[in-house]
Amino acid sequence: MSEFTSNSLLVVGAFFYFAGTVGLLRFPDVYTRLHALAKADNLGLGCVLAGLALQALETDGLAAALKLLLIWPLALAASAAVSYAIAQRAAALGVRPWQKGDE
Repeated sequence: MSEFTSNSLLVVGAFFYFAGTVGLLRFPDVYTRLHALAKADNLGLGCVLAGLALQALETDGLAAALKLLLIWPLALAASAAVSYAIAQRAAALGVRPWQKGDE
């Protein structure tokens, strides 16, 4: 049962990574691209780490699983900081958000 749950979380995480990549390639401006990456990749990372933590719990023990789970809040904080910095720089350069009708 744990192996099925772990594999399911890994597949769901890969799907969210794929969705974030599609958003990065398809969305029209830097702000919507940041949104797609911040949401999808962070959720994908959480699912992948949860799946790996379940596997590590069975093979390596609780310490390894907790170390894997500690990666997620660090990545969330880093993603928020980097997204904020990119958005601030884009705004400082005068990059306007895309609006319907902009082609």
